[in-house]
Amino acid sequence: MFSRFTQLARHLSRPLLNQAHRNAPSLAQPALNMTSSSSSVPSTQRSTIHTAGCIIIGDEVLGGKTVDTNSAYLAKFCFSIGLHLKRVEVIADDEDEIIEAAQRMSRNYDFVVTSGGIGPTHDDITYQSIAKAFNLELKLHEPTVAKMKKYSRPHKSQPNFSWDVPSPALTAKYRMALLPTDPDIPEEEQVLFVKEDLWVPISVVNRNIHILPGVPRIFETLLEGMRPRLIPRLADPEGKGMYRVLFSTPLAESEVAEYLTQLAEKVGPKGVKVGSYPRWGKARNIVTLVGKDVEYIDSLEAEVAQGVHGRRVSVEGEDDSGDEQDVHKDKDA
Repeated sequence: MFSRFTQLARHLSRPLLNQAHRNAPSLAQPALNMTSSSSSVPSTQRSTIHTAGCIIIGDEVLGGKTVDTNSAYLAKFCFSIGLHLKRVEVIADDEDEIIEAAQRMSRNYDFVVTSGGIGPTHDDITYQSIAKAFNLELKLHEPTVAKMKKYSRPHKSQPNFSWDVPSPALTAKYRMALLPTDPDIPEEEQVLFVKEDLWVPISVVNRNIHILPGVPRIFETLLEGMRPRLIPRLADPEGKGMYRVLFSTPLAESEVAEYLTQLAEKVGPKGVKVGSYPRWGKARNIVTLVGKDVEYIDSLEAEVAQGVHGRRVSVEGEDDSGDEQDVHKDKDA
């Protein structure tokens, strides 16, 4: 078995050795002998996390074939634990694009999530591209292979598939277990399994890039599985999240703009952001206050309600009437 894995790893590595990026050396051949991943949170991963970034990878998103929902889910996830998501990018299945984005995002943000490009086909190049971005080897990760065998099932179009018989399908499956590997970082910090009965790993590169699949259900499951690992590393280790209140206003954005500018200057030093959102075709627009100081934000309710000639609401549109004849022409959208 070891010999067959080694031969397969060498076979999978050949295209990569001929595609060295102009700014990085070629990758060594994939190797084996990696130990099982741990579910504990290593001490070296306990540095405080303040900011997050997201890279959505996929020609199908840029081509309009698939609608990205993962970045929206990540945004809600970050908001819920009080982590500031600062940037979301959508890029092609292009090695140079992935390399540049991964290097820049890793420099700029504490917690980076990628979505997409880790399947079994030729255009799934996220692992190999991010490996090149940080001059890392790709290694066949045996625990991932073992979990893949245990929890995945061959497609109905593969009735004769065997884990013990070499085939193009087997080679394709093992592409998903070739992970970027840094010899200077413990394995438990590089490969995370956050759900016992799910074989898909979270590959962690350069200590802050977390490579996730693009399938929304799996993306969401893995992200939620990281929640208990992330919360202790937040500036607010209780993970209470951000606090947001909404105000419904009958005023046009241009009418309320001056007041909101003054309000933003007042509450900014307290870490509170003011937002204004037009609702096209509706009689009322929305103003928001977002921050972590719940008591302070709540203390502003009467003042803001008066300033926008409106009132606080629980959800957007709760005070819409059936008659929307009084629709503002000045939406400033």
